[in-house]
Amino acid sequence: MRRRLFGTLCGLAFLMNFGRTVFAPLLEPLTVAFGTDQATIGVLVSLAWLGTAIPRIPMGYILTHIPRYQAVLATGAILAGSSAVIAFAQSLITLQLGTLLLGVASGAYFVAAIPLIPELYPNAVGRTVGIHGTATQLAAVLAPTIVVGILLISSWRMVFVVLVVSAVIFSIVLATVVHGSRIADEAVPDHAFLSAVRAHWRLIATGLLMVGATGFLWQGLFNFYVVYLTTSKGVSTTTANFLLTVVFAAGLPAFWFGGRLADRLPIIPYILAILTGFVISVGALTYAGRLVALIIISVSIGYSIYSLFPALDTYFLNSLPDESRGVAYATFTGLSLLVEANGTAAVGLLTNAGYQFNVVFLALASLVGCVVLVLAGLYLTDRLPGTHRKSH
Repeated sequence: MRRRLFGTLCGLAFLMNFGRTVFAPLLEPLTVAFGTDQATIGVLVSLAWLGTAIPRIPMGYILTHIPRYQAVLATGAILAGSSAVIAFAQSLITLQLGTLLLGVASGAYFVAAIPLIPELYPNAVGRTVGIHGTATQLAAVLAPTIVVGILLISSWRMVFVVLVVSAVIFSIVLATVVHGSRIADEAVPDHAFLSAVRAHWRLIATGLLMVGATGFLWQGLFNFYVVYLTTSKGVSTTTANFLLTVVFAAGLPAFWFGGRLADRLPIIPYILAILTGFVISVGALTYAGRLVALIIISVSIGYSIYSLFPALDTYFLNSLPDESRGVAYATFTGLSLLVEANGTAAVGLLTNAGYQFNVVFLALASLVGCVVLVLAGLYLTDRLPGTHRKSH
């Protein structure tokens, strides 16, 4: 029963991230369909990711009133409903509303679902979080291919019809599996929101320190990756897009193996090693020139950044008691996204001000390097929150 429930969660994770990443290959068809320009349709991508950030902290509060599995079921319903709105949209406003709601569904899902995973596999948090993350990353890698395949036989609307049907099926399966298990009888909401945040503020702050500057750099790097490679490295747009795909594809083994390593290795040194590898990779990117070097570094960047996510989730979830895991995790991810989301704007502003991409990326990598040194110092002086799971 646990395997069925976990498999359903992985399926929903795939659909949620597919919904967030599906707009990039649909920009041209949507531009034609709604008779507008690329900039206006491009806002859809921002709306999807804005929607992802909006519900995270509020979902933490909701989880103090309803069990996590009920919240996950609700997000499946929202995904199906928002996809239906997009599939049958006749105006740009309706399309934008549906896109925002689709983002809300995905953001709320991950806040509710990831803290549910340790309830299913308390002794293999890293492995299962990594598998769940692999399903998420697989959607990002396959989305362009799936969209192109659907467009060969139908219109862009069919992409979202398929998403509606898939979301309904997986939600029904999840409800059926939960109904046939003891999860519904044993599930209880998290404890009070504010008291949980107060009790675990040091862990939340540590998580923000680990991912804040790194995610800030990552957002600016991957969103400008193609532009950076074409302008600073002199590669073609086709090659630059290929290298970006390499970065994303490296996330598949990173999630799969990274989660397993998080279970087996001392978690703080492992996270510090990942952060160090990311800093070195970004630094090397600014000096690389040959295509072979760019491919190797793209793999290194993708593997290191995507290894960080299951490792950090493992550290965070294993350090929290069951009764406040959802609240603390929601607060942490909500705050971290608020920090990370500004990375793209910062890189854009700095490069528009005349700074070279290489200078900007080196400066941000140096900042992450300083954070690593601070974390290492705190770890060596035993000032970081422990990772021993508290019992009920």
